[in-house]
Amino acid sequence: MSDSAGAIVVGVDGTDQAVGAARWAGAVAAAYGVGLHIVHAMPSLGRNLTEAATAIRAAIMSYQADSSQIFLADAADAVGAERPELTVTTESSRKPANEALIDASRTARMVVLGGNEVTPASALLIGSTTLSVATHAHCPVVAWRGENAAPTDAPVVVGTDGSDPAAAALDAGFEFADRFGRQLRAVRSWPNRLPPGAPSIPFLVDWAALEAAQLTQLTEEVDRHNQRHPDVNVQCFLEPEGPAQAVLEHAADAQLIVVGTRGRNALAGALLGSTSMNLLNHARVPVMVCRGVDEGAS
Repeated sequence: MSDSAGAIVVGVDGTDQAVGAARWAGAVAAAYGVGLHIVHAMPSLGRNLTEAATAIRAAIMSYQADSSQIFLADAADAVGAERPELTVTTESSRKPANEALIDASRTARMVVLGGNEVTPASALLIGSTTLSVATHAHCPVVAWRGENAAPTDAPVVVGTDGSDPAAAALDAGFEFADRFGRQLRAVRSWPNRLPPGAPSIPFLVDWAALEAAQLTQLTEEVDRHNQRHPDVNVQCFLEPEGPAQAVLEHAADAQLIVVGTRGRNALAGALLGSTSMNLLNHARVPVMVCRGVDEGAS
């Protein structure tokens, strides 16, 4: 059985950001009662064409292997210093980072990656590894960023639209909030509401009734999950903005955003590139991306 089976998996690359992600992942693993599996992927060097190239490649591979063990040990030591009771395993992989983490996600409880601090420049393009793993993983993926190397007292914000991926996001969000005893905010976007100041046509559309129906649907959707986690305090919000903006408005003081995404097929990148991509690019707190349990792998 793989060391990643049932564990929280975290990818590291030797940076302080990656160590922070590992510490956060360790705190989550401890709360979930599972182990932590730390993965470092070494870059591929391709094929050798000459005897000299073979010798150089061997030297580089040796250096990479030594560096990989240092990166893994640094992350494991940081976690172990805070949570000595936690089972921590490590893996040095010759696969590309995205492939190694996607493979691990087949049996993992969750995959965590360190993300860049959100700035106007970094918001233009999220890291390719994070994007690839979030798009193709078989379990929830967290893009960790910020300064908190452990979950805080802040609430968890879940974006939902009634879809299967949104149900998976609510499942994951409720479990996280329950494990840490935190409040959950469920946010649904309903941009069909008339904007302020727009002319209304009361004899054609009863906007108040439609809004009430949307809020009822949201409340019923959330209640189904709340019944499995009765200790979680929940607030429901219906907002006129687009999905990402609606979630971000309620995430300024949050510790985690949870959102669903669709599919691992050829169109997944485009689908991820809407709400999930927007949040991955612009949220200043960790973002968890989930997908429906019935969606097949590519």
